[in-house]
Amino acid sequence: MAAGATSRSGWRPTDPARATTVTATNLLDRMPDSLNDPLALLDDLLTRARRAGADAADAVLVEGRSISLAQRLGKPEAVTRSEGGDLGLRVFFGHQVAAVSSSDLRRDSLDGLVERAVAMARAVPEDPFVGLADADLLARDWPDLDMADPDEPAADRLIEMARAAEDAALSVKGVSNSDGAEASWGSNTIYLATSNGFAGGYARTGASLAVRPIAGEGTGMEGDYDFTAAVHLADLRDPVEVGRSAGEKAVARLNAKPARTGAFPVIFDPRVARSMLGHLTGAINGAAIARGTSFLKEAMGETILPKGVHVVDEPLLPRGLRSKPFDAEGLPTGTTRFVDDGVLTGWILDLRSARQLGLAPTGHAARGVGSPPHPATTNLSLSPGGTSPEAMIGEVEQGLYVTSLMGQGVNLVTGDYSRGAGGFWIEKGAFAHPVNECTIAGHLKAMFQALTPANDLVRRYGTDAPTLRIDGMTVAGR
Repeated sequence: MAAGATSRSGWRPTDPARATTVTATNLLDRMPDSLNDPLALLDDLLTRARRAGADAADAVLVEGRSISLAQRLGKPEAVTRSEGGDLGLRVFFGHQVAAVSSSDLRRDSLDGLVERAVAMARAVPEDPFVGLADADLLARDWPDLDMADPDEPAADRLIEMARAAEDAALSVKGVSNSDGAEASWGSNTIYLATSNGFAGGYARTGASLAVRPIAGEGTGMEGDYDFTAAVHLADLRDPVEVGRSAGEKAVARLNAKPARTGAFPVIFDPRVARSMLGHLTGAINGAAIARGTSFLKEAMGETILPKGVHVVDEPLLPRGLRSKPFDAEGLPTGTTRFVDDGVLTGWILDLRSARQLGLAPTGHAARGVGSPPHPATTNLSLSPGGTSPEAMIGEVEQGLYVTSLMGQGVNLVTGDYSRGAGGFWIEKGAFAHPVNECTIAGHLKAMFQALTPANDLVRRYGTDAPTLRIDGMTVAGR
């Protein structure tokens, strides 16, 4: 764990976030003396920190607003709207560091925020790996990624979206009830400034729609869901399509039977296949590698996935769900291949983990307002293969198609994998019956090397994979 400390205090709503992009510059050269300007507020905060004796500091401000509407069986259940802002400050005394945060943005509260940060930083042990980026590493300009939808939708439009999705789900034969539908929209503007000359900000919006129908009656009921999410509201899937898909998924789960026990091919639907990427990124996260707590800690340069398979992070993807023009430490972002043609080629690094490993940072720092940076990916994907999901299923004599996963039985230190699963049993290349309450198990190293991707990669989550087949997994039925 990094040496340091964190604190949080206060609450005060702020003005709504503004859809604006600010180019990098030196704050001390040009910021107006006005706390109505978010970057000027951060500049003022950094100046106070330096006056209090800090050797260096950085500050982040997140302003946001959101609206969410939920309904069930045609009746509104919740309407939520929020507006607010959060301010974070990190101060450095040599290799001592502390982070504090607050939602009170009044001028007279800033000195108190600085005082707490300074007192905490002086009290914590030194960490030789903390510190701001060298000035020549900082981002100086970046492209417009079209991440801010300029028009906030009216509440009536969100209500209509939720209604249309739920009505479509309820119209599917076999659907008997609903756990509700929800439509939401939000906007955040993120500003970052550092005492060594970085200042920038960007806005991002997000819209989503989800519906959760229930099929069957009594003890035989089964539920499922579908959803859609996008940066721009206009890019969401049609609500009727989402609702109909969710209803069909729920009905398909009825009359489940146990899975067979043994070693079988397991095919992961895209909505759960992405969990394999999550396990991979956890194992190649620079913080875990620096601690020596990853089963892949010695795997750099080795073949960990089949030949022809790539794992790529694209933070500058226009309208990407997790796109960002610079990282949480002010470094530029860019496309990174962590796995190239099956070979592990890089760790996911922020400044601290890069210094621990003696490597250059990769621009993958993320942070909350009251926490230190940590390594994290953005728009991550596993490359598609050449086989359709239908053909992949058609080649399986007996096996399991997984649509849901349960439990946390994954050990990234050892690579052991065991999780509860549900889906469909495959017999002679076709779905035979739904399955629930089974367990699938293996070892991640072997699973990664045995996977075969289908050709159906679609960006829906921010971390995305196509349908994946992994042969030889252990399946345990009831």
